[in-house]
Amino acid sequence: MKRKATAIWKGSGKDGSGTLSSPSGFFDKSPYSFKTRFENEDGTKGTNPEEMIAAAHAGCFNMALSFQIAGKDLEAEELNTTATVTIEKGDAGFAITGIVLNLTGKVPGMDEKQFIELANAAKEGCPISQALSSVPISLNITFNS
Repeated sequence: MKRKATAIWKGSGKDGSGTLSSPSGFFDKSPYSFKTRFENEDGTKGTNPEEMIAAAHAGCFNMALSFQIAGKDLEAEELNTTATVTIEKGDAGFAITGIVLNLTGKVPGMDEKQFIELANAAKEGCPISQALSSVPISLNITFNS
């Protein structure tokens, strides 16, 4: 299985701009630029690579956790994960310095201890977590019984 996306860029790094597209149409010529990446903290003027990493990580993690839960013959009522990717400028340039996954979940018939164990296993087993393993990834869990 292969997945792809296309990036088109025109102009210089600081003043140029581009678009990102995917075959699924999830993003179709979505604008991105230096300004949308580094000067528009709320993300309302376009996307950026870190936002896409966050979305991919949150989605992959939730799916991995749902499989962990299904392995216990249970089903999640809801898994809500927000992934926050931190990028900072250092001496060598910009780098992703950490990812925080904030999970809130409700699984009828499951206790909090088991939910926490499965969530940690999902964090380690999720393919996106594995791909990003050079970056510190933390997980905060809220369990709603």
